[in-house]
Amino acid sequence: MPGVFISFEGVEGCGKSTQIQLLAESLRADGREVVVTREPGGTALGQILRKLLLEPATPLAPGAEVLMMLADRAQHIQDVIAPAFNANKIVLCDRFADSTIAYQGHGRKIDLSLLTQLNTFACGGYFPTLTFVLDVPVAEGLRRAQKRRGDDAADHFEVESVAFHERVREGFLSVARAEPERVHVLDSTRPLEVVRQEIGTAVRQRIG
Repeated sequence: MPGVFISFEGVEGCGKSTQIQLLAESLRADGREVVVTREPGGTALGQILRKLLLEPATPLAPGAEVLMMLADRAQHIQDVIAPAFNANKIVLCDRFADSTIAYQGHGRKIDLSLLTQLNTFACGGYFPTLTFVLDVPVAEGLRRAQKRRGDDAADHFEVESVAFHERVREGFLSVARAEPERVHVLDSTRPLEVVRQEIGTAVRQRIG
């Protein structure tokens, strides 16, 4: 079977990480080889960049933020995604290029055509064939994120305004409208098991 590249996207607290782990467990039970990774932070360099990017006390210029994200992506492709894909494995990625369009494009209002060009360069020809956007109202997502982190401080993105997160959500939905064959939007306010089953069905229809 050829490699498969699947990404999971959505606003803060949408449930991506949980659904990725559930899907990985299910696919492995079917005998599939699965690589679970994330952005930022899927490589040694990415872990350093992730710490810098998410540190709320570090004031980042929008341009610096997007270039660090793209550096993380280029290294991620080289070190993790391309090798796994070319070895006919299933790659499940927690955030990828669509997050750049949503967060830095819609959220930070950086030119979308420029970001598309930069993403194309950073991705080096590797792009998800299937993407799930777990959609949840911003207020609910932020509530979940706060519950998840407990007493820990909110990160660089979580401290942003509700208006910023609303733009990010609309960014993901805009990507889905533009690419309905690739991007599946799922209502993540529903029970976890319902969402899990829908994801599993869509994946198996795609990969056989």
